[in-house]
Amino acid sequence: MASNSSGRPADPFTERTPRVVSASKLHRAAARRKAGAFLAEGANSVEAALGAGVTREVFMTPDALDRYGPLVGAVTHAGITLSAVTERAMSGLSATVTPPGIVALCRSIVHDASVPAEEIDAGARPRIVAIGQALAEPGNVGTLIRAADALGADQVWLTADSADPEGPKAVRASAGSVFNMPVVRGIQVADVAVRASDAGLSLLVATGDGNIDITSQEGRMLLSAPTAWVFGNEAHGVAAELRDAADARVRIPLRGRAESLNIATAAAICLHSSAIAHPPAG
Repeated sequence: MASNSSGRPADPFTERTPRVVSASKLHRAAARRKAGAFLAEGANSVEAALGAGVTREVFMTPDALDRYGPLVGAVTHAGITLSAVTERAMSGLSATVTPPGIVALCRSIVHDASVPAEEIDAGARPRIVAIGQALAEPGNVGTLIRAADALGADQVWLTADSADPEGPKAVRASAGSVFNMPVVRGIQVADVAVRASDAGLSLLVATGDGNIDITSQEGRMLLSAPTAWVFGNEAHGVAAELRDAADARVRIPLRGRAESLNIATAAAICLHSSAIAHPPAG
């Protein structure tokens, strides 16, 4: 696309421009799989995508071009195509009610279940893994990835019946962490325990009726080993198959009147407990 003397794109694309039409289709999972690409919306996500080196093109409205000057400079400095689009075109690219005016087209970064855990990070075996089992809400998938990134987990695994981590809502909920955290999707529930064992991980299920208190001495000793935490479906909890296969069922003691914790809170507590047991080297 032609640029003016400032290096910014000249005439904005419309909603009918083929590149916009093609990118807009990536809101559908089938289109993402076929193209090997997905969209990241918002300045934080676009900045994280640039840092990860996975950006193919960045779309911005004229207003966003003015608001995000440093980011415009980073995109052009990296030699990535910067395309101005109309507000109407951005509405088709965006998955939010009030679009922030900036979207990146990125190549797919999530790993397939066929890739062994030790091959994902230069041959290093993971110490802490967060597993989402049948997480149907994309927001919960993104939040789990964000918590895992923040608390020093090495990988996130998602079972085949979980929401797509490269879907727009999951990417947005991850707040850029999907670009930092190795994520594996499409794992069959029947393969989770074997995958954890092959990676040298103890498989722990987070459940309200667990027989081990995470704050107890027994719980702390349990977390001293490399650990894979399983966080189950929002409505039904962890599948019986995984509860039976787990090395231990762990509960978070509730001191107040609430009957349970949501996925995000439970994951943050469990992963934080594991992070304390595995302080970073040096």
